[in-house]
Amino acid sequence: MGSLGERLSEARERTFIGREGELGLFEQALAGDPLAPSAFYLVGPGGIGKSTLLRRLADRAAAAGRLLVEMDGRFVSRDPADFERAAAQFLDVRGTVLLVDSFEHCQWLESWLWQRFLPRAADGALVVLAGRLAPQAQWTADPAWAGVLHVGELVPFSEEQALSLLVAAQLRPELRERVLRFAGGNPLALSLAAASGVTGWRGEESWAPSADVLRTLLAGLVGEVPTAAHRRALEVAAQAHSTSEELLATVLPEEDAHLLFGWLRELPFIESTHRGLHPHDAARETLAADLRWRAPNAFVAIRQRLADEYLRLLREAPEERVWTVTDELFYLFREGATLARLRTWSREDEVHDRALHPDDLDVVLRMAEETEGPASAELVRYWAERQPQAFSVYQLVDTGRTVAFTARLVLPAPADPLDLATDPVVAAAWAYTEAAAPVGPGEHIGVSRFSVYPERYQVPSRVIDLSSSRAQAEAARARGRAYGFAVYQDADTWAARVKGTLGDTGARPRVGEHTYGLFSVDWRQVPVEDWLRRFIATPEEPARSGPSGVTRNAFDQAVREALLHWRDPRAFAVCALMRVRLAADLADPVGELRVLLRQAVDDLARDPRGARAREALTAAHFSGAPTQEAAARRLGLPYGTYRRHLRQGLDLLCEALWQQELHGSR
Repeated sequence: MGSLGERLSEARERTFIGREGELGLFEQALAGDPLAPSAFYLVGPGGIGKSTLLRRLADRAAAAGRLLVEMDGRFVSRDPADFERAAAQFLDVRGTVLLVDSFEHCQWLESWLWQRFLPRAADGALVVLAGRLAPQAQWTADPAWAGVLHVGELVPFSEEQALSLLVAAQLRPELRERVLRFAGGNPLALSLAAASGVTGWRGEESWAPSADVLRTLLAGLVGEVPTAAHRRALEVAAQAHSTSEELLATVLPEEDAHLLFGWLRELPFIESTHRGLHPHDAARETLAADLRWRAPNAFVAIRQRLADEYLRLLREAPEERVWTVTDELFYLFREGATLARLRTWSREDEVHDRALHPDDLDVVLRMAEETEGPASAELVRYWAERQPQAFSVYQLVDTGRTVAFTARLVLPAPADPLDLATDPVVAAAWAYTEAAAPVGPGEHIGVSRFSVYPERYQVPSRVIDLSSSRAQAEAARARGRAYGFAVYQDADTWAARVKGTLGDTGARPRVGEHTYGLFSVDWRQVPVEDWLRRFIATPEEPARSGPSGVTRNAFDQAVREALLHWRDPRAFAVCALMRVRLAADLADPVGELRVLLRQAVDDLARDPRGARAREALTAAHFSGAPTQEAAARRLGLPYGTYRRHLRQGLDLLCEALWQQELHGSR
């Protein structure tokens, strides 16, 4: 029978389609052909098959007895030293094969790799990089690299190759022509179409592989998941940057995380990485958009649970994990208008930070004087002597050149008279606290005092991105932090950027020739959790809270959960709806709340709009129908019509119960 690994390799060999040119060149390199490349760079758009090809190359290398080092660019540290430690065998062990997938996520390493890392490879070592972005022209044009570097651009499958994929996927013959017309040569679209079976599509439809293709494919693939718990697990995976079984158990504590994780793992658009499950980028984007449209309240509720878990990790994780957790936290909100104003999300000129060393001081002082003048430089010297631990310097990953520095001061109460006399900005911060709400004994303020990146001074940049992430992590972990302050020279511009997250103190302290704006948040009045919810809430749907402290989105999710468990009193007894005001004064909370929920559904029939909605809710949750399709059949309705009535019923029911929650009437 062979080992499991051998059987998997044989299965991949049987089902692999195309890419003969890349496979042939790689086989020559494995065989030691002196004319074959030593470095391979595979480039192509999302879903084109780069990861699949890498897995095939890994199988070939393993069969040849080569040592494999496999890395995923999505989880590569910003520090080149970490990459070098992870890939150390590539430098030390003869014949090692290094494979780096999703290289576009660590593209900032490119120059460093070509210049510093790859030339030190052990004898006979091979490297394969795969990403969406083509390599920089300087390397493909460099005569020194021309003989050892092969750049392979992966293109869509031909019609013959696409048909072979569908045959290998055992798609029914009568559906193959429809899928070929629908999905074109995109391997991911073809695979998803084959997995979904394309049921329910009109035969005349013929679209090119685009976002619409993937959106429809995902809708056909996901369809009606086995249970509501599976649906929630999918919502977690669609939003979290990576989903571990532990994260799933934390976000969905009432569910069997092991079972759900195993189900997610088998979905054709989910990849397994060393940190957990990661959907294909194109699949994630379209799946998230579909979930947001289909179940917006559940989408927001899951995002809030993820944010709460990342916040907990920010407070408790070791220092070396702060960056990862902070990035995953803000990844949740990357599409929000507020973060779009504040962050670049760019990976150009990628930097990493480290603590200030004594040898850095001259460079830091020169940067300060060039951008903010000699008076500011003297203040940098002052604070570097008093709080050297507050300073971070930023270096370009590819060259190691220092390009920026920041300083995040921690100032305990009462204020130091020498600080007040020396730094007008710090004096203005303390004056504001005295006028607004004084800082008490045992408390302190945090001041992001300097952010100096001469090449991108006082505009959104990776330096400000990373420093802001660090500041938020510190605010979440600190004890006794009363205020947080941010300092910007272009006060009017930054007032617009930070609107809704930081308040303008109105103070405009002057240092030398420049005036600075001072912006703040009182962490005693706005806990970090609530502050982060400002990134979740939209102008159209603010994060409203009821008398029990539950937001409207969380309340709606609790109603849906209660409906799902209505027929099981034990499961109903631990659902979130038991903790809202509606249940607070009930003598028999489980029994009476179940009656209340059923009565609220029946009351929908009083509204002409709610008659069909009541029927749909009753069939779905109270009749014992085993599936949504069975509920639709009981009502004699087409499934799409039934789902429309059900969605309307949920909206009407949640609104009616929310009014009872707010006003206490039943």
